[in-house]
Order: sequence, then structure tokens, then C-alpha cells
Amino acid sequence: MSFLFEMMKLGVANLRRHMLRSILTALGIILGVAAVIAMVSIGEGSKREALAQLERLGAKNIIVRSQKPPESQQQQGGQQRSFMLRYGLTRQTFNVLKENFPALEQVVPVKAVGSQVLRGDRKATSQAFGTTPQLAEVANLTVARGRYLTQADLDEQALVCVLGHEVARQFFPFDDPLNSTIRIDRTILRVVGVLAPVGLSGGAGAALIGRDLNLDIHLPITTATSVFGDRIFRSESGSRQAMEVEITEAYLVAPTRDDVMGYAGLIRRVLESRHPGMKDITMIVPYELLESARKSALTWNLVLGFIAGISLLVGGIGIMNIMLASVTERTREIGIRRALGATRRHITWQFLIETGVLSAIGGLIGVGLGVGGSVVLGWGVPRLHRMPVIGEFFGADLTMPTQVTGWSIGLAFAVAAATGLIFGIYPALKAAKQDPIVALRHD
Repeated sequence: MSFLFEMMKLGVANLRRHMLRSILTALGIILGVAAVIAMVSIGEGSKREALAQLERLGAKNIIVRSQKPPESQQQQGGQQRSFMLRYGLTRQTFNVLKENFPALEQVVPVKAVGSQVLRGDRKATSQAFGTTPQLAEVANLTVARGRYLTQADLDEQALVCVLGHEVARQFFPFDDPLNSTIRIDRTILRVVGVLAPVGLSGGAGAALIGRDLNLDIHLPITTATSVFGDRIFRSESGSRQAMEVEITEAYLVAPTRDDVMGYAGLIRRVLESRHPGMKDITMIVPYELLESARKSALTWNLVLGFIAGISLLVGGIGIMNIMLASVTERTREIGIRRALGATRRHITWQFLIETGVLSAIGGLIGVGLGVGGSVVLGWGVPRLHRMPVIGEFFGADLTMPTQVTGWSIGLAFAVAAATGLIFGIYPALKAAKQDPIVALRHD
């Protein structure tokens, strides 16, 4: 132990004697370790963000959604013509699903209604949906103020609604929305609750949902059916379309995550038998997408790690190059040590410890830079739009989520130390094989 301790002291002393050269030699290791940690943290942060968005859709959920069939995009003379289009999930199919799969925890309908939402001089294209109180649990919605829909609202066909966070902000920028009113087409509804912000306005979640959930308005499905009916009128690009959709979406909740894929296959068969080709409906299974996202993220991390590992390899080559030059420079010193009784093993350990200390110190500095850089990126990128001059090139919604992981720190440091030792073996063996007499005569 004392021998190793003395060798370490000697190694550190030799490195301090050539401080600038030691720093430049370790630079490859420093940057390599920092790159590994930063890249893995960016990949891990992006993966967790995507997985969190998919988790918010419900890992046990199976979503059946009505969609406009491709043949509905009829054009005449370059302009869309007005027509009544019937498509999507019917009440009959919904009831068949409910009756044939009694083990499902929940089967929740969602029905789009209205063409416009209005309050005073403010108006927006309707994102109003009739549904049941169970949707809050199934879709992981949280009420920020007031309450959500209740069974009493459904029984009484109450003219009440719950606003999404963003639509509440737009329609009530300075007023309290609770107990105020909004109008959907000609029907006046009283606001009884406001939802907390939902993090699906962008990214994977929004791509699946197809809209910003923060702009949604929820009302009792009994009210939606009795007051608004099944027809939805939309005016787009100078044309007016009328659509008849009985149920816009259905959320089916499997008993456990392990049952999701089995139920998804059975439900798909039922849908295909009732909607051949499934041209007017689609099925979304967040759990399936969750697993796909995990595999993609793993591949991405491996690619990033490999690229960063090249930096460590370059750093190791730099260490070997400098240590070979050091062996030549210190040939006379090696000869004196051998003449005074040092064995080849002593000389080998001396050079190995020097490279080990050099790579370890470089690894520690690299860990600090990598962790610090990851934190700065996660904190600073969302604020770039506030900076003068360059801020106009960045959007307010730009983010770069990062997540520093313990395994990336440990792996990067271990690889750095191993790289230094591996690339230090050849110079150490070359130094140990020096003939003492020839080394003593070296100028």
C-alpha cells in the first residue's frame, strides 16, 4: 500500500511539473466525459418528457376515435361543396363494445358539439364535448377551480360546462369564470369548473390527440345529445359542411397494463367487423406507443453514447501520445531509477499511475462540466426567447428537457479511467523495457 501511495505522490508531482501539458493531455478525456453526460442527459430528458406525455393519455386506455374518411374530401371545380357527411363511431357500436367487454374498468363516450364558442365579442371554433364524469379520471384531468361534471348534471341534462385552462384564460382574462356564462352556438351554459393546464399542447401527446386539450370545453353528454343533436356544422375555406357523428371518441380502460394489448386486439376485431376497413374510425393504444417510445429512446441513447465515446477514444490516444513522448524525454531518469534498484514492475506502475491519475482528474472535471452543462441547458434554452437580438430566432415554447442520470456519470467516469489505463499500458511497458545502461547514456 505504501508503495502505491509513494507512486501516486510521485505521479502527481511529475504531472504538476508539466501542468500545462497535463491539462492539454487531459482535455480529450474532460470533453469526452462531459459530452457523454450531456448527450445522455438530453436523450434521457427527451425520453422522459415523451413518456410522461404518453402516460397522461393513460397507459391502460384504449381510445377509439371517429375520423373523416378519405373519400369525404370531395372537390368540385377546385372548391369543396357543401354536403351532409355521416361517419364515425355509432351508439350501436359503442353499446356492443360495452356489452361484450364487461371486464373493462370504464367505457367513456365523448361527443363533439357546436360550431362556435362565444362570449361577448370573443369567439372561437368549438372544441366543446359532451361526456360523463368518469372522463376526468380516465384522461387524468385535474380541476383547478370549481368542480367537474357530476351524475346529477347528466340526470338533469344541466346546461353547465367545465372549461380548459387556455379557453378560460382567453374568454375570462380579467374576470372570474366560475358561475359566468358562455354560449355554444345559441345555447347558454354556466361555467362550474376550470381544469388545470394539461401538458399535451405540444409534442407526442398533441400529435395523438390532434388538438390542444387546454382549449376543450366539457358538458354533460345528455345535454350534448338532447340540445345539440348529432349534427355539427363547420365553415372552412369558404365552404360549409354538415357532419353527423354520434360519438366522437370512446375511452376504454383495461383492468391492468398487462391486459391492454389483449383487449386492443379483441376490440379491433369488433370494430373491423362493424366498420370494414376502419376508414371512418381509428384506434389509439398509448401503451403500445409507450413501449415504442422506450425502445426508440434506448436506441437514441446508445447512438449518443457511441458518438460521445469517440471523444473518449480520441482523449485516450492523446494520453498515449504524450506518455510515449514522456518516456523518450525521461529515458535518463528511467536509467537512473533502474540503476538504483527499481525493477521493471516499479517503472511500469509509475507510468500507469501517472496516466491513471491524469485520466481520473480529467474524468472528475468532465463530470462537473457535463452535469453543469446539462443543468444550464435545461434552464437556459426555454429562456432564449427573452434575450435581446437572438431572442427573435427562438420560440417561447422551445424547451430542452435534461435529466442527469447516475449511471451516465458512473459509466463516463469508469470509461475515462479505463481509457487512460489502457492507453497508458504500452508507454509504461516500453519504459520498463529500457536497458538501464543504454538509458543512462541517453542525452
